[in-house]
Amino acid sequence: GPRPDLRFMRSKPPFFVIISSISDFSLQYDQPLNLLRVEWASGDDMRTFRVSAEQLLLLCQQLQVRHMLLNMNTLPDISVYDQVWMSAHWMPAVVQSSLERVVLVNHRRRVHNQLAIESLLAQVSATITFDIQYFPQPGSGLHWLTDYSDRLPALLSEWQAVHGPSVPPAPGVSEPRPQYRPLDS
Repeated sequence: GPRPDLRFMRSKPPFFVIISSISDFSLQYDQPLNLLRVEWASGDDMRTFRVSAEQLLLLCQQLQVRHMLLNMNTLPDISVYDQVWMSAHWMPAVVQSSLERVVLVNHRRRVHNQLAIESLLAQVSATITFDIQYFPQPGSGLHWLTDYSDRLPALLSEWQAVHGPSVPPAPGVSEPRPQYRPLDS
């Protein structure tokens, strides 16, 4: 597959990098913390999901990422076909990676992806060597991932400057509405 373009857009504080090479993802890398923040940026369009997921894996290998935050709230429901592909091709490479800590940001109402991810993790649970934690929002996850690093406020403000405030969950995740059934007449 295509290799990610590692020409980075550098910002003022040294070592903070917003990576623009994988168009389906918003990415931020911090070298001293060895942290990669990942968020799906292509809305409901999953046509290039597999290519982008492969590029993400390659990027993690090239950077030897140890800490990753993956925001699942912006990712549409993962299709069964993509889950099978991830199980066969992506997860085996993930468990062989340099990852030590992973934060999965997934709102509790995002049940489909929660179950999909738990199923994928269960299939490789015997070989996982990194710690995985779930958080409902990126901020609290980043605090845990960075051990409350004093670099975090600058990282958060850089992210907000480039990508705006944290993207709300994908469509179809609004508050559940009560279901009204017509009365039998």
